[in-house]
Amino acid sequence: MPAPSLAARPDSAGAGSKQAGAFRTISEVAEDLDVPQHVLRFWETRFAQVRPLKRAGGRRYYRPEDVDLVAGIRHLLHVQRYTIKGAQRVLKEHGVRFVQAVGRGEAVAAAPPLQEREAGQEVEPGDRAILRAALRDLYACRDALAVLRSPPET
Repeated sequence: MPAPSLAARPDSAGAGSKQAGAFRTISEVAEDLDVPQHVLRFWETRFAQVRPLKRAGGRRYYRPEDVDLVAGIRHLLHVQRYTIKGAQRVLKEHGVRFVQAVGRGEAVAAAPPLQEREAGQEVEPGDRAILRAALRDLYACRDALAVLRSPPET
């Protein structure tokens, strides 16, 4: 599912009364992107490019470009299953504007390299056959070790 672009949608769920260019609070952004507020605050520590305005008392206000960037990061992490390090690499190699475009649905990032995919993701059929063969070899090794460890018969 593509990440919604809140900056381009003045009628979005949590911000129905705001104009397209209006600043959004962290609660509005979290609700509209379907991520908890603490996740947005965590992303601020991992992605230096995420810099919402902070007002008195530390209250965060997201500009439309901040919303697009966070939506792009969400898409990379939650939809395309990039790791944080992989998403940081996309930001470094392609830039903030590219990730903002991903957040608006105007661009698509390449699939993450196999080593960056998280556990539990689908494995390609060719890779699956190789993994099954390796697993059979491991089972054979286990059985051979069990024979060696068993006490000698008298």
